[in-house]
Amino acid sequence: MNTYKNDPSLLQENVGIVKSRMGAFYPGSHVIFRGHDLHADLKDMDWLELYVFGITGRRYTKKQLRLMHSMWTYTSYPDVRLWNNRVAGLAGSSRSTGTLGMAAALAVSEASIYGRGIDLRAMDFLIRTRKQLDEGGNLAECIRQELKSHRSIAGYGRPLVNGDERNPHILALAGELGLDQGPYLRLALAVEEKLLVGRWRMKMNYAGLVAPLVVDLGFSPREYYLFSFPAFLAGMPPCFIEASDKPEGTLYPAACADIQYQGKSRRRWTKPDKK
Repeated sequence: MNTYKNDPSLLQENVGIVKSRMGAFYPGSHVIFRGHDLHADLKDMDWLELYVFGITGRRYTKKQLRLMHSMWTYTSYPDVRLWNNRVAGLAGSSRSTGTLGMAAALAVSEASIYGRGIDLRAMDFLIRTRKQLDEGGNLAECIRQELKSHRSIAGYGRPLVNGDERNPHILALAGELGLDQGPYLRLALAVEEKLLVGRWRMKMNYAGLVAPLVVDLGFSPREYYLFSFPAFLAGMPPCFIEASDKPEGTLYPAACADIQYQGKSRRRWTKPDKK
């Protein structure tokens, strides 16, 4: 919660100094990362563990981190037809740089339907529903109200196919690690059961599974939003590289005849009068 005062004195108090509780770089000496010496105290962390620690300030067990790794690994598809990978591929085809291509591709990964935006809405639904149930509500009624308000439930159904190829693998791993008994995951599975026996016939999608798993791990929506940022990243460089290795401009070329132009009809261009 932002409790800062809103007047010019706030700016004056911060002139000439940067106050941080996250960390600091001391050139030639050491680096502080959330109160710890990065090269001494945190030197044995793998990259994901450090990344999550930077976001949450919390330490997680090896089993929990293994599950988090799977959320990235299982959703990195090197298919240039996917909306965000297409951006990376077009960057390579147009001979842009890899950094610009990856950055642009990750930026469009925030898409509200296909990207990680849907995960946040799934988290919101589960958190609200759990609260209603704790207050004596009925799950079937919660589902009915959600469908009435939004005509869908975030985390269930899929635009292309009803089901998700990633879910069986993540569920199996969660079970193997003993991380499949959290209250939010049980709620998410109960919602799916209700939707499958009703007229909706909607299966849980990737967002519907990952959202309860991360809530059970203690993630807030903002923490999960930042954690999920690199989720598609591993699939992007192959698309960039393959497009870069092919002749320039040959990825998704469009013929002029294929463009539905509805402006002015063809007209003759005349040279301007030199006078």
